[in-house]
Amino acid sequence: MRWFWIDRITHLEKGKTARAVKNVSLAEEHLHDHFPSYPIMPPSLMIEGMAQTAGILAGSTVDFKTNIILAKVSKATFHRLVRPGDQLVFEAELVESRAEGHRTETRVTVDGELVAESSMMFVNLNSGPDNLGMFVFTDALMQLLRECPDIDMGPSARRAGDDE
Repeated sequence: MRWFWIDRITHLEKGKTARAVKNVSLAEEHLHDHFPSYPIMPPSLMIEGMAQTAGILAGSTVDFKTNIILAKVSKATFHRLVRPGDQLVFEAELVESRAEGHRTETRVTVDGELVAESSMMFVNLNSGPDNLGMFVFTDALMQLLRECPDIDMGPSARRAGDDE
């Protein structure tokens, strides 16, 4: 990933569920684009947060050894606006996993209140000499995952050259 839309992964159960948080700050320029005097979080960026959380969950099923990309947002529903000061909690559940891809259900809450929900599909891309390399699960993303104290990533999160 070129940029992260989530601040922290707080839960990852390999192949089952994931949770991440994003703190919405008035300092974020994109909040001022929709309504000049009424800053809100654009729904498209909430979809990005859901996709990143669900993509990490899908990646856990293949030990982060394959690029996983978003193929389709089947459904996205938004229930309320998100404002500066809110903390978004992204939750993802793996509904189906196959060799070619994954289906997930995601939701966003603020203080326990449902803000948005979606159904997403991801596809596995093989990484190898004919592809672009590991452009999703980059060293920077794997470092973010390793820094989460409550997540045991096991051998899948080891850096290249680490002892087995």
